[in-house]
Amino acid sequence: MILKRAIYYVTAVVALAATAVVCVVFLALALHAGLKPLVGEAWAGVLVAAAAAVLAGVIGMVLLMLANPPRRHHKREQDKDLTSRMFELAQAKPLIALGIVGAAAAVALKNPRTTATVISALMAGRASKS
Repeated sequence: MILKRAIYYVTAVVALAATAVVCVVFLALALHAGLKPLVGEAWAGVLVAAAAAVLAGVIGMVLLMLANPPRRHHKREQDKDLTSRMFELAQAKPLIALGIVGAAAAVALKNPRTTATVISALMAGRASKS
């Protein structure tokens, strides 16, 4: 069963490759026929060869990019903890971070009981993690 499926896949790939070759050859012939009255026989051949080289270069670059995708050195956003996200936000937008710190300080000064509750909840959360 697996061998039969593999043979079908190989046959399909070969058929698609053969079809692509036929299409490219006939497109090259059509391009040559269209350019021949404009630039002559020799230059039409040169332009068709140049078009084929450009097409091969573009396909090669796309395949190289797919084979070797650029590496990402940083963690994904979901993998980062809240503290590192906050520091990145502060580095990226320092004025917004300063405003947030100012608002938090104003709330802490205005409501010391709320501040004590938040701090004790944070400490309890850290104690349960260890």
